[in-house]
Amino acid sequence: MFYQIYPRSFSDSDGDGVGDLPGVIDKLGYLELLGVDALWISPVMRSPMADHGYDVSDPRDIDPLFGGIGALDALVAEAHARDIKVTMDLVPNHTSDQHRWFVEALAAEPGSAARERYIFRDGLGEDGSEPPNNWPSIFGGPAWTRVTEPDGTPGQWYLHIFAPEQPDLNWENDEVFEDLATTLRFWLDRGVDGFRIDVAHGMAKPPGLPDMPEELQTGLLINDDDDPRFNNPGVHAIHRRIREVMDSYPDAVTVGEIWVRDNARFAEYIRPDELHLGFNFRLAEADFDAESIREAIENSLAAVDSVRGNPTWTLSNHDVEREVTRYAAETTEAVGLDRARAMVMVELALPGTVFLYNGSELGLPNIDLAEEALQDPVWERSGHTNRGRDGCRIPVPWLGDAPPYGFSTTEDTWLPMPKDWDVLTAEHQLEDVDSTLSLYRLAIELRKTRPEFAGEEIEWYGAPPQCLAFRRSVGRLVCVLNAGDTPVGLPAGEVLLTSAPLDEGRLAPNAAAWLV
Repeated sequence: MFYQIYPRSFSDSDGDGVGDLPGVIDKLGYLELLGVDALWISPVMRSPMADHGYDVSDPRDIDPLFGGIGALDALVAEAHARDIKVTMDLVPNHTSDQHRWFVEALAAEPGSAARERYIFRDGLGEDGSEPPNNWPSIFGGPAWTRVTEPDGTPGQWYLHIFAPEQPDLNWENDEVFEDLATTLRFWLDRGVDGFRIDVAHGMAKPPGLPDMPEELQTGLLINDDDDPRFNNPGVHAIHRRIREVMDSYPDAVTVGEIWVRDNARFAEYIRPDELHLGFNFRLAEADFDAESIREAIENSLAAVDSVRGNPTWTLSNHDVEREVTRYAAETTEAVGLDRARAMVMVELALPGTVFLYNGSELGLPNIDLAEEALQDPVWERSGHTNRGRDGCRIPVPWLGDAPPYGFSTTEDTWLPMPKDWDVLTAEHQLEDVDSTLSLYRLAIELRKTRPEFAGEEIEWYGAPPQCLAFRRSVGRLVCVLNAGDTPVGLPAGEVLLTSAPLDEGRLAPNAAAWLV
């Protein structure tokens, strides 16, 4: 089980309002108590922070904002002492525009070796004033920016599928891969246990960079398998080369961010010579509806079955609206919390690897921030039409009854914290056996220790309307979810855990139960 840490929002050790790696070290006891096996640390490499670390200027250093490379070394050592592995975010699709390579490219001539590391093209039209194709940026606006040449004249355009500060690398240039291989070995030699690969379905581009069909829907977290910017066949040769490096470190792991809908194409990424694991977001996208949830589970299992891969499950991350808020659509936040508690039990009952996002164990909701507080580049790039992802990135509340709740020593945190989160702090919930944190701790412990969770397959069986029930194939654990609005009877067996108190022996609405 992985626990995703968004470092700037986890724990601030130096009082600057931004979380850091020494802050993570300070909370390792909490993470050990929670029962996590591994950490996924979101970007901490050196960066100008145009996209909160996903614009990397030096992939072989840690940004001083997060404590520098010594802090990463200390985190790895102290996590390993607690039998917790550490994986890092890796961003191979693009660099920062302040990376030394891109600085060299801007100073170089068209057609130079420096420009060949990126995707520079001449513009269209008589004077080259039109972008080379019609691709939009994920963050809004065109995916091309025109540069001023060294002689001061308007020049070529460079591709950036994300922000202009994130120029795409040219993965047809072997120098690009060799530099990535150096980066992989650099961190693995320091004891890092693996990488979550950002935009793992990116990197490779189609020959000729053809225009995007006008009918395609594009945007942040809007994905289409026919989008020419992603999921091109050449990406698999890149992953095979990455795997060759990783295989020199037998215990290391790669986890790909793969926004691919088609199961056959998704499975290609986790063939035995490519990624070890691939994020499948179906469960996070499913409505709180028994049919939708079952379909997401069946689809996720089918996606890996053809290559005998390991399924992955997640309900939220730093790019996705928190589950409490998502499940509260058209109802109350209290109901959203009940549903989130039920869904984590469904998730933990499934075979495979689970990814938890920091704060989900506290039942944190999304927060609708004031416009002046928004930090996500999506907000500006969309012309203030898309508020971005800041609402799911609010700092974690640890203790006390007022902001910053022990996250920092300053109230001026990088994103403001709500004034009513005192009942959601880790300290408050650790003292309450019925809290969401206590539910997570117990559920994780049972998953680790009970033999009933054995087996790589599940078996479905009949359930009342708006309910679902499945059984682990070997251990025979039964998981039941009531997504309806009335209590339902439970199948035979001993109740191991429920997400909400039983109602005269029946499973309450918006609740889940485990039976053995």
